[in-house]
Amino acid sequence: MTIYLTLLNGTGYVFNADDYMELRTKHRIMGAPVGTANSKGWSSSEAALPVELTKWETQWLIEARIAVLVSKSRALKAPPSPEMLQAYKTEFKASLLAQADALKAEKLRETERHVDKILVGKRNKLLKQAKNEEAAALTTEDVLEEIANNFVFESQNALVELPCSHMMNHFAKLCSEPVYDTKSLKYRVFLDLWRRGKFVTSGEAFGADFLIYPGDPLLYHASHIVIILESPAIRPLELICKVRLSVTVNKDCVFAYKQTDSSNIIYQSVKWCK
Repeated sequence: MTIYLTLLNGTGYVFNADDYMELRTKHRIMGAPVGTANSKGWSSSEAALPVELTKWETQWLIEARIAVLVSKSRALKAPPSPEMLQAYKTEFKASLLAQADALKAEKLRETERHVDKILVGKRNKLLKQAKNEEAAALTTEDVLEEIANNFVFESQNALVELPCSHMMNHFAKLCSEPVYDTKSLKYRVFLDLWRRGKFVTSGEAFGADFLIYPGDPLLYHASHIVIILESPAIRPLELICKVRLSVTVNKDCVFAYKQTDSSNIIYQSVKWCK
């Protein structure tokens, strides 16, 4: 089944959770969730869909015919028709009503768990008000009915829809232009590491080109940082800087460069000794 990537900011985005899980578990393509599930603002620890793929991940998925890249800018920028707007409002209202019903049902279930204590408390309150007959007549059903009748669902506390698959009725344009140079050394290194069975992600946060994980990044820390060199030569101060950086983040430092007399990629690990 072909996966559709949405072209945004020059790269592919994944809006469908099933598609992302297939890319992650079957093809070892990690990307980075950039959506927010937090009403107070974006948080890296609570990031959600959509998932932003790097340009080299997007390019490889297209080359491997695992996914196609489409542009929906024209459709998504167009104002909705009155029918589409009404359908959205109807669906949104139904979502709020469904949440209200679910919250009310949970409230009643929670009340039933503690109804004996609640009943005693209400009876004592009535007795203090000298309403002995009402206290004696109060039953469990009365307590549950009162909770149900007084339940109020605050719309500002509702869970609104997260970015997911776009509306069903829309059109997209297939993008055939490459998003990344497949002849570049960085792309070739990424592809070579991926073919070796590695989990590869962007290493920008660590001052490197790539991070390598021994398994899914949800379960493992990165074991190596990969730095790409255009030639085998490197200045001593730059070498010291990169290796000390890898020591600071507790990872092995790997330099990747093209062999002088061929197109082969050479990897050289450097460790800080003492």
